[in-house]
Amino acid sequence: MAASPSSGGGLIAAGAAARRSEDIADLIELFSRTQYRAKEVTPRVERVEKRCLELFGRDYKYSVIQNTNGEVCGHYPRQIVYLEYESVEHNKDRFESTVQISKLQDLVNRSKMARCRGRFVCPVILYNGKHICRSSTLAGWGELYGRTGYNYIFSGGSDDTWAESEEVPEDDSAVRNGESQLFDKVRGLDIKLLRYLSVRYICDLMVENKKVKFGLNVTSSEKVDKAQRYADFTLISVPYPGCEFFKDYKDRDYTAEGLVFNWNQDFVDAPLSIPASFTKNLNIDWSDYQSWDLVQQTQNYLKLLIHIINSDDESGLLVHCISGWDRTPLFVSLLRLSLWADGLIHASLEPSEILYLTIAYDWFLFGHMLPDRLSKGEEIFFFCFNFLKHIISEKFSAVKKRRRKNSHFRDTEFTVDDLCQLKTRDRGSLTSLSSDFSLITEDATVPCSLTGEATDMFSAGAQAPMAWRKGRTSSPQTVVWNKPAPLEDKLLHPLTDGKSSSSSSSNQSEQSFPRVGSSPLAVPGRRCSSPSERQVRLEAVRELFLAAYSSTVGLKSAAPSPSGAISGLLEQFARGVGLRGSNTII
Repeated sequence: MAASPSSGGGLIAAGAAARRSEDIADLIELFSRTQYRAKEVTPRVERVEKRCLELFGRDYKYSVIQNTNGEVCGHYPRQIVYLEYESVEHNKDRFESTVQISKLQDLVNRSKMARCRGRFVCPVILYNGKHICRSSTLAGWGELYGRTGYNYIFSGGSDDTWAESEEVPEDDSAVRNGESQLFDKVRGLDIKLLRYLSVRYICDLMVENKKVKFGLNVTSSEKVDKAQRYADFTLISVPYPGCEFFKDYKDRDYTAEGLVFNWNQDFVDAPLSIPASFTKNLNIDWSDYQSWDLVQQTQNYLKLLIHIINSDDESGLLVHCISGWDRTPLFVSLLRLSLWADGLIHASLEPSEILYLTIAYDWFLFGHMLPDRLSKGEEIFFFCFNFLKHIISEKFSAVKKRRRKNSHFRDTEFTVDDLCQLKTRDRGSLTSLSSDFSLITEDATVPCSLTGEATDMFSAGAQAPMAWRKGRTSSPQTVVWNKPAPLEDKLLHPLTDGKSSSSSSSNQSEQSFPRVGSSPLAVPGRRCSSPSERQVRLEAVRELFLAAYSSTVGLKSAAPSPSGAISGLLEQFARGVGLRGSNTII
């Protein structure tokens, strides 16, 4: 019997989806085994670079900052994309760039020494004509003197790195010593680059004012620049735990809820500092930031970043940590995916394509050391994409909403998520995986179907195998992935190792959550009959990531899972998008 044209089209689409999923799995497999360096590029890495350029070119006119052999920065892409404007078909009110790529290349070459490891201020996202940039923090005197001496020796005694037509103002140079004059030159060039890119806001994720090793200040930051060279910028200090903290996340069976950073450690001296103009409109009690768990902290910082880029129609944002390759890509990637889910950037990319782009460009080509992080259990990369389930709400949307003007609701902003929660019937959460992947099922009469590349999940019980299928109809049962009650920990928690982490950098206390609905373990949550486009998009990206991760890296537990739930879960993710898990739980 001949297949109908419609069924043939479905097979073609399914085959294309499977190939895209395989591309992501291949990328993660490469990433997990390869430390990217611009001067050591294999044909496989070249294909990744080419693919990134193709994906950027779908929606943007761009130029390239040349870094062919890593001469500008050895752990930045060889072809650094400068997005000039959106293609006409995507944006009728086009924002034209005034930046000349030749001048930008020159400023990059001259300013690179100002920042730790030469990781200069680099534009990576274009949003409404504004650049969201990334970098490392400012270099300290030790690195500056070491690098300038190195350049002097290997340039034959003539170091013209700091050749510059503009002199330091006389009133400043008259009172500064040679060290300060060097800082004037290098940081002055860094400031010129920031201004050329119209960056006004600098968001610093460091928990330290200065990074200290062996008693020496090896890096600095804008917030403690003694000469206040960055006083004309809006400096925002939002201390966020470094990659080492994510070892605790992994040791707690990939559970971010209840994981609180220890702010009393000796090296932690950077306070939270946010201008009142930003804090007053977010309905967040910032004074409680040291009591937030990892979920709350990441959510609130992301809300802040989105608010900043929406508050100014002309100025850009710089995000950085110390080296700019752990915490920085975490927030750059979350920003890119969040804005994409709102339909505000990368308008033509599908979930598999935006996932490929952000893994390849924001993480791999910008030097995140995934092999090293995996060997240490510092799974900040996995956290980033698993965290997407926590930002599906419209509360994280950058789309500006109109306020209601009726009576007592006139000062309230309602989102789709809010309206769902106002319903009187509550039958539990319809969200997908939680941090610890524990499987709980419950009956639900209110459907919450996913469209597009999102999938349905259904199961007959906690120990039953799970089935996945593509489609627009919801299953008779919903699967709730939720933190189990203490009595069920040993049965349902897939990665319990029988002991809690002893790390001094975190508070290991568990939070308990009220559970209502037909199941005693169900959590109150979203009950919308029709999920938002944002939710559908982010859940599709997360599903694709988990499937690819399971077929390549897998989640690693200190002890075998008694129920095998995690292994079965990731295997089903892999099968759902045409991949076979080869390394789920090790």
